[in-house]
Amino acid sequence: MKLLKFGGTSLANARKFLFVADIIEKNFQCGKTAVVLSAPATVTNHLVSICEEIVNYDNMLTIIATLEKIFIDLINDLNKVQSNFLYEITKKNIIRELDQIKNLTHGISLLKTCPKNVRAIIISKGEILSVYIMKNILISRNYKVTIIDPIYNFASSGTYLDSTVDILESKKRIEKIHFQKDNILLMSGFIAGNRKQELVLLGRNGSDYSAAILAVCLKAKCCEIWTDVDGVFTCDPREIPNTHLLKSISYQEAMELSYFGAKILHPRTIEPISQFNIPCIIKNTKNIKSNGTWIKKKYNSNTFLLKGVTYLKKIAMLNISGMYIKNVRNLISRIFSIIYKNHTKIILLTQSSSEDKIAVCILEKESERFLYSLQQEFQLELHNKLLNPFRVTNNLSVLSVIGENINKKYNIASKIFSTLGTAKINVLAIAQGSSKHSISIVVEEKYISQAVQKVHYTLFNDKKIIDVLLIGIGGIGTTLLKQILQQQKSLQQKNVEIQIRVIANSKKMLMPEKKIDLSNWENDFKNTTKIFNLDVLKKIIKNHSFLNPVIVDCTSDQLISEQYIDFLNNEFHIVTSNKKANTNKLDYYQKIRKTAFKKNKKFLYETNVGAGLPAIETLKNLRNTGDHLIRFKGILSGSLSFIFGRLEEGISLSQATKEAKKLGFTEPNPCDDLSGTDVARKLLILAREAGYKTELQDIKIEPLLPKDFTNYKKPYEFLEKLKELDPIFLKKNNKANAKNSVLRFVGTIKNTGQCSVKIEEISKNHPLYKVKNGENALAFYTNYYQPIPLILRGYGAGNNVTASGVFSDLLRILS
Repeated sequence: MKLLKFGGTSLANARKFLFVADIIEKNFQCGKTAVVLSAPATVTNHLVSICEEIVNYDNMLTIIATLEKIFIDLINDLNKVQSNFLYEITKKNIIRELDQIKNLTHGISLLKTCPKNVRAIIISKGEILSVYIMKNILISRNYKVTIIDPIYNFASSGTYLDSTVDILESKKRIEKIHFQKDNILLMSGFIAGNRKQELVLLGRNGSDYSAAILAVCLKAKCCEIWTDVDGVFTCDPREIPNTHLLKSISYQEAMELSYFGAKILHPRTIEPISQFNIPCIIKNTKNIKSNGTWIKKKYNSNTFLLKGVTYLKKIAMLNISGMYIKNVRNLISRIFSIIYKNHTKIILLTQSSSEDKIAVCILEKESERFLYSLQQEFQLELHNKLLNPFRVTNNLSVLSVIGENINKKYNIASKIFSTLGTAKINVLAIAQGSSKHSISIVVEEKYISQAVQKVHYTLFNDKKIIDVLLIGIGGIGTTLLKQILQQQKSLQQKNVEIQIRVIANSKKMLMPEKKIDLSNWENDFKNTTKIFNLDVLKKIIKNHSFLNPVIVDCTSDQLISEQYIDFLNNEFHIVTSNKKANTNKLDYYQKIRKTAFKKNKKFLYETNVGAGLPAIETLKNLRNTGDHLIRFKGILSGSLSFIFGRLEEGISLSQATKEAKKLGFTEPNPCDDLSGTDVARKLLILAREAGYKTELQDIKIEPLLPKDFTNYKKPYEFLEKLKELDPIFLKKNNKANAKNSVLRFVGTIKNTGQCSVKIEEISKNHPLYKVKNGENALAFYTNYYQPIPLILRGYGAGNNVTASGVFSDLLRILS
């Protein structure tokens, strides 16, 4: 015998009813089959609403009319597809059951109250009608059907709305029934009978519970729970990325997962199948090919496998403390007596090693009643100050990690606490389950999503993930995306995945629910209608649920750079090619670094100087090893490197500048390059990295251009005006050549910290002599590197090398 149970989402419409009938038919062809059905999706909610509209009879009739339409539409659709469907009989059953509801609601409206026994009858109608409909589908397919009446066969005790089945008595009753071998057995879930054989309900997840009980009573070899998910995952896949479907878990693990919030099976559903050792499998009617998850007898005690991370929200923690707590007679037993009398669900209970403090975690909704009962019980102890006033902390959550023999794996707890510590999430209480299958911790509820995501990632993923919010898709940003796409396979081999979550420019942004498809991002960005501004960006950052988020700033925007401290405070790393933050006031420069250190986040900006050259990292490494800068000379502009190289070859200044612009070395208006300000910014960053407290205005710039040249904002006007300087620069170049020297635009840092930017005549024996064609060269004279300096040389301009430098910084986030 196999027991099949189908949930409401599996019975949402005619197509799904027929699909379920196909599954039943296929199983029955292989052996005896029993089926438990829930109400169709949304039907139970409507039935509950009827019971809540006790003061408005018209509303109740409207809801009943809605239900009638749902069921009549359902059987009309079935009649169109299922040949020989018993339409009239089915319709008659539906109308009869709904008429009973109408009669009951009339009484409810007169009484202005809905008795619990009446409420139970009304709410149960969805399951009863599901069975009527499925019975007639199967009969139309020439199958014989026997309906098991749970009211007479499931003996239960409890309330009308939440009863518990007496398994042994129910087993005796069902064993007395003579079932025909060629019959399919059908039963409504969620329903049982009390001693008076009145209809009662089995509470939350009652249909699953019914299925487990019936599986026991029929001695089924297997209980299949069909729902709308593939099985049990290591975490909720709707909230956490990169979860894993579990092939199997033990009864105890399933119990722990369920108890601590996982939406699989209710603990009391697991109890009967565990007690009678009936394997259970969770399967998906939306994905029948999925293997599902088996819940069965535990593994060999020597094995260890983590099974999941789950959580409970809306938890309150009540602290019982006092210096004289040891003197309080029967303290623990009295607390447990209150728990029993109040039917309070205890999530966690811990006691400090000094025995002067007990923490009890309960559901927030039960905290006031529980606190009042404690205060009444211990009023004398509180009055005599044997106990401190009880303190309740609300807005908490419990995160739990579940696994067989979790206590035998020495590094699980350390990984959990290390992960939370790195994320700056405080742990308020800790408990390890007596079953030794769980570790639970209490955190503030506002951190629970982040905590679950990070702990799950640490414990279940070998892959290193970076979530990128890219701002700026000019030449550098676009090239960066191209490089990431080209390197995806190589990164996968190293278990690294860069997930682009947001792409934005100054006008709009692309932010799908899942990661962006880089093979089609340009088209998707073109079609997006989401407006971008700083407020939108801040909202995304504040509400983010990314695992390892990084802001990548490929703009030159001042306003974006002024948000860096906020980005870091909101748990984002920053990778930037934008020099504005590092050349802002020294106070802001220092605050960024203090915040990054405090939040344990990385602020990386290698491309601020030298594009793809490792200038910043080299200087940091020198200082970290005890070396210090004595002086520095460097060519820090790729555009000016090209222009002065062409001057050396006899080309005029205006022509060389045109060529540099055509090759993409310059800014849109070459005036910005020739002003020398960009070189000064780079020099300022190097000076600050070397330890000098320098401001931009401290740097002496000997300009290449007269002041009036900056008035020409249009590139073609500027290039035309530049011709006036050709004779002057020709003369300067000839003068240098006469000395066997060349002209270079050089940035200098002296040992006093003084910085300057100017044209210099460079002789043949100088390390900057051969630097041209867009190259940068940086000569560091230090304690360790003198008289021969440490030299970095290579292309210092262009989208490819700059994007490559940003890409390299991005990967350093993982180090």
